Amino acid sequence: MSGMRSSDSPSLWRLGVAAILIVTLAACGTPTAAPTAAPVEAGPAAAPDLGSYEPPYGAMKPVALVAGSQALCSTSAFKGGTPNVAYMPPATEFNYYMAIGAGVEAEAAKLGATTFMLAPQSGADIAGQMGMIQDVITKGVDAIILSTHDEAAAAPLVKRAVEQGIVVIIVNNDIPNFPAPVHGVVGYSQRRGTYKMGMYVAGMFHGKAKVGVLEGQPGYHSTERIGGYLDALSQFPQMDVVASLPTAWNVETGNSAMMDLMQAHPEVQVIVTANDYISIGAAKAAESLNRADVANFGNDGDTTGLEEIYAGRWTGTVNTTPFVMGEVVMRAAFDCLKGTYPGGWVETPVTIVDQTNAINFLCHPETLFPKPSKSYACP
Repeated sequence: MSGMRSSDSPSLWRLGVAAILIVTLAACGTPTAAPTAAPVEAGPAAAPDLGSYEPPYGAMKPVALVAGSQALCSTSAFKGGTPNVAYMPPATEFNYYMAIGAGVEAEAAKLGATTFMLAPQSGADIAGQMGMIQDVITKGVDAIILSTHDEAAAAPLVKRAVEQGIVVIIVNNDIPNFPAPVHGVVGYSQRRGTYKMGMYVAGMFHGKAKVGVLEGQPGYHSTERIGGYLDALSQFPQMDVVASLPTAWNVETGNSAMMDLMQAHPEVQVIVTANDYISIGAAKAAESLNRADVANFGNDGDTTGLEEIYAGRWTGTVNTTPFVMGEVVMRAAFDCLKGTYPGGWVETPVTIVDQTNAINFLCHPETLFPKPSKSYACP
């Protein structure tokens, strides 16, 4: 079993972190995962036995989607043979989605399925992704593994695919109520992941710091990830969020937003971001401003991010193990086609990573995409 599937926790910066975590979690309970929209309509649904399904690679048993959001695997048009599965991330510009794709491909090879990836280059090209989804539906595939930056735009196409008997599994998400019924959702709890990191940040700074926030593009993903950080930090009155700026999820806009934020608010001691690309850009900006004193926390588990954290260029991230996520979602799609996956949300593992444990992941390059830039002396 690889390091990416480990449940090991990093050594905390100070002994006070453990106390803060225990006391606060006991007082406040588990943070809310997501606001619930009105249920969407669907056909008659049987009550699937979620507890009977055992996801692979450390993923958790399925949790039911919001009523009306579950499409049934029994409606699949698959008649047997070699399944053909389309993996459709929002963009090829993000290595994170390539890492998920590598996991999809690896698991497909084990299962005897065929798979291909189709995506626009830019994550802002919503129209391009919608056109590609239309093309895939028209050409006919057995299943679509989909991640999109615009659930509302994708919903009519998802509905059409499901009606044609194509299995649709949403990946890199924890949305309980996609705005059209889907066969399943696979991904980590975005709000709980950054909540854990937010508690880590509060412990590291003894509950007192000036905080800047770098969001992603407006939408569910940014709301949940930044929301987890804010849920945690709001419990400490002296963790003062002084500014919050949007980005386009990438290094370039992370860099420019960080420059703007630091110049307007030089008192900032902590930056929290919606993904690792934003943090990579923020780290470049901090270096150019000679602000090595600013702690920088991301979210993803990108290879470059892991290398930079290990090298001490920035502070920490929520490693959401994208390769493992790809393996798990491919298995869910395959099992749905075979009639053994009951649907629901399958939660994949996450680990808080800082300089003390980044090496545990860099020493398993087979689970990373792209591969690390160099070989590391492994423990």
